[in-house]
Amino acid sequence: MTTAAQLELLKYPIGKYNRPSTISETKLAEWIGDIEALPSKLNNLVSDFTEQQLDTPYRVDGWTVRQVVHHLVDSHVNSYVRYKWTLTEDKPTIKAYHEDRWAELDDYKAPIDTSLQMLEALHKRWVYLLKRLTKEDLSRTFIHPEHNTEISLAVLTSIYSWHCRHHFAHIEHLAKRKGWI
Repeated sequence: MTTAAQLELLKYPIGKYNRPSTISETKLAEWIGDIEALPSKLNNLVSDFTEQQLDTPYRVDGWTVRQVVHHLVDSHVNSYVRYKWTLTEDKPTIKAYHEDRWAELDDYKAPIDTSLQMLEALHKRWVYLLKRLTKEDLSRTFIHPEHNTEISLAVLTSIYSWHCRHHFAHIEHLAKRKGWI
């Protein structure tokens, strides 16, 4: 049986997201690097997984590796669109979505190859955009309707750096625990 601390570690293998109090150019470059690196790292990690391994949850009552891969594409597509809205509209209220419900749709049972290809293409385009944002661009904000909070594109970049590392760690830690790598 898993203790509460063990479950917390399985849920948040790199820790919970902490909003940065200050944002430097160095930190932004690091976060963009995390976003840029994910597709290659993920592909290298999961490309030899068997169907059984892909259908293994990373924790009890957690998503399978396959669901995590598909989720990364869906989440990052939504994030990319949020950047575009924020860059072209004045403080837009973004559309939230039920990621847990999306993970139950039939396309989350599909082979992961297409999602890995989509993630690679999306991240190339996203990073191209991120590397060209000015300080003014990064200070632009949107409203997240779930919490009615204002989030800047600089903070969003930190969130998605964490998101990349968070879900990669879910899969990597599972693979290590199971002796797959």
